[in-house]
Amino acid sequence: MMAALPIRQVEKPWGKDVLPAPFAAPEGTRIGEIWFEPPPELPELLVKYIFTSEKLSVQVHPSDAQTLARGIGRQGKEECWLIVAAEPGATLGIGFDTAIGEDELRAAALDGSIEDLMTWHAVKPGDFFYIPANTVHAIGAGVSLIEVQQNSDITYRLFDYGRPRELHLEEGMAVAQGEPYDLGSWNKAVPSRGSHVLVDGPLFLLDQIEGEPPAETAARFPEALLVIPREGDVIVAGETIAPGGCALAHALNDVVFGDETVCLLARGCPA
Repeated sequence: MMAALPIRQVEKPWGKDVLPAPFAAPEGTRIGEIWFEPPPELPELLVKYIFTSEKLSVQVHPSDAQTLARGIGRQGKEECWLIVAAEPGATLGIGFDTAIGEDELRAAALDGSIEDLMTWHAVKPGDFFYIPANTVHAIGAGVSLIEVQQNSDITYRLFDYGRPRELHLEEGMAVAQGEPYDLGSWNKAVPSRGSHVLVDGPLFLLDQIEGEPPAETAARFPEALLVIPREGDVIVAGETIAPGGCALAHALNDVVFGDETVCLLARGCPA
């Protein structure tokens, strides 16, 4: 079985025809997302790259507790974003400038003023944001990022700039929090090199490492994990994985890291 996860390029009208290295969009296409198919050994996580030339919809995701309460199983979605490239003026919309109530939030979603009530954060490469469930958010134009998320496709669109796509106002209002985003808890600047803990649970772990993982990192990843090279190649179970790829390793011992290699490591946490 190959270590490298199958890649799916997803065309989107809001995607880009020129992608940051090492990616390249096929001629005549606008690639919005590159997905790595979750392996059976780690079905709870989805890794993808996202590339935007336009603002994406204002949306919100439920928590595991909320989907379980609805009787549809554990399908909550928390996610995080690591910015890999950003055009001048690129932003992410996360949370609101001030707390707003449900009635005001509903009215703002209906008339489009929700966009103006949101807090838009200027971004640059290395910026990192964790997006808890129930957080209203939108990815702006000119952004390229890595997203690591719970493997759920439940997205409630609250506003979509007039695009002819389905909205989910009632479902979204049932879970959306009209609150400011807690930058101090959920945002950090990640240096391009060095080893850093990015997410420490409770749903998944995500680390950046440079070179061979230190002992404390090895202790965090005792079993199967995803390896996402950012700089330099790694070898997973004898297979070379270059930046732009993602691989399943059954154990850290199955991975050969170069001295200059920078990787992301990810795994889910037991329910």
